Parts: sequence; structure tokens; C-alpha cells
Amino acid sequence: MMSEQPLPAVPYIKIPDEGEPYLEAYKCASCGATFLGERQNCSKCGSRDQMSTVKLPNEGKLYSYSIVHRSFPGIEVPYVSAIVDLDDGTAIKGNLINVEPDPDKIEFDMPVEVIFADALGRKDGDGNSYLSYFFQPKS
Repeated sequence: MMSEQPLPAVPYIKIPDEGEPYLEAYKCASCGATFLGERQNCSKCGSRDQMSTVKLPNEGKLYSYSIVHRSFPGIEVPYVSAIVDLDDGTAIKGNLINVEPDPDKIEFDMPVEVIFADALGRKDGDGNSYLSYFFQPKS
């Protein structure tokens, strides 16, 4: 059955009934490390049952990137795969959009924002569309 609202492309994209979509992470009460994706134990310090959900900030800085020129069939290239350090210190990976895939146009540490948009126009067998997250240079 088709959903009228887009579905999250990954489980850590939360789409509330009211308000904007956001990324949800798990944070360790023992060491403060945050991770995308549900987990019971901390991958950094090994603490058990100390994980709780937190809403991630939508701003950060570009830590690293790679310009991808070859990918799976049907994936448009080139695109920019990036790692961003969010303002709370959480590092997440995603695609950097709305910038030319040219090293002269991309600066390390440049301010970026997380945006939520249609997942490349793809639909599943039931006709559902999906919402994904991307990074773009902060205006």
C-alpha cells in the first residue's frame, strides 16, 4: 500500500507529524560518543545499556570528501561523498550536493548544513517515495 508521505530511506531519519525531519543518533551516557543507527552497547567505550536517543544538529563542517567517478549502474557520477563533523561532534557520512564536484570548489572545514530531500526520485514496488539526507554548503 502506498504511503502519501515519503518514507525514511534509513531508520535514523525521523519524520515527525509536526515539524521538520531530523537525524536521530544514539548517545552513550558513559563517554558521550554518538552513533547513527540503533545500538545497545557503546562502540567507543564498550558500556552496556547506556545508550539513549538524541536529535542531531543540522549544521557542521566538512571533514573529508571523495569525488566518485565510478559507481553502481544507474547512479549518476560524478558525485561528492563526504564526512561531516556536526556541531555536537558527531561524524556522519553522506553526499555533498549543490557544489561542483571539483576540488577547487570544495574546502575542508567549510560550513555545511544537513538537508532532507527526495531520495533521487526512486520509488519502491508499491510506488512509495523516500526521504534521504544530504549535505550542502551553508549559505
